[in-house]
Amino acid sequence: MSLPVSMPPAGPPPERPGAGPAAPAALALSPSRAADFKQCPLKYRFRAVDRLPETPSRQAVRGTVVHAVLERLFELPAAERIPEAAEALLPAAWERVRAERPEAGELIPEAEFPAFAAEVAALLASYYRLEDPTAFDPEACELRLETASADGVPLRGFVDRLDAGPGGALRVVDYKTGKAPGVTRETSALFQLKFYALMMFRSRGVVPAELRLIYLADEQVLTYTPDAAELERFERTLGALWRAVAEAVRTGDFRPSTGWLCAYCDFKPLCPAYGGTPPPYPGPPAAPDLEITDRRD
Repeated sequence: MSLPVSMPPAGPPPERPGAGPAAPAALALSPSRAADFKQCPLKYRFRAVDRLPETPSRQAVRGTVVHAVLERLFELPAAERIPEAAEALLPAAWERVRAERPEAGELIPEAEFPAFAAEVAALLASYYRLEDPTAFDPEACELRLETASADGVPLRGFVDRLDAGPGGALRVVDYKTGKAPGVTRETSALFQLKFYALMMFRSRGVVPAELRLIYLADEQVLTYTPDAAELERFERTLGALWRAVAEAVRTGDFRPSTGWLCAYCDFKPLCPAYGGTPPPYPGPPAAPDLEITDRRD
């Protein structure tokens, strides 16, 4: 099915055993980690199992700051969520990000901060052209979801914003500071939206009325309206993916999968497909497979 592009309306707008090997309880599928394994199992291992450090990009840090500003913005009374308030929140959001991730401060030295702040301000201005945050109150922001699929696949993720409409209808909103995907990348956006929809379905027993990706760089909005039968089919797909993850975790056999994205991978020097040698396999991780920065883009 296609993923329609639309503009928002004006105004308010236990783990159960299954077939195949059992994965360690500490592991879980998040949208980002699931996408990693689909793209390249070795990349998944480096991120989820070895937890190797990666160099943050300016784009990723910028996205994290934008998310921090929008989170704080919705803590204000609705009438106070004006553009000037968002701009005033920017310095404190930057200090918060820099304190949590010191490498961000190294990437954006003090002399470069005014230019960086202007980039963030431009994205925030784009947000106001897509939504009026004074017109509604979200049910939750930065909502962590942790649930399991019908066949026991542990699912974890963060939702940027959850809106509740009349009659309890739910809308899941995720901010993106990059550009909307073209036709060739539409499938990956739909995968993320279905993942969020399934987590809401299994955690609340309600199929969301709408899921929305807000792309600030080019001011586009992608929307998806799921149904229960489609989510159940997607759930079976995740079950097959989880069994593949579990088998790789059990054996330590994470095969590299090469493609054009390899040019942007921090782990390329360690990849055997490019003459590198991975570190010894450390075995299943002891910490949950989820980072709050997974979806800051």
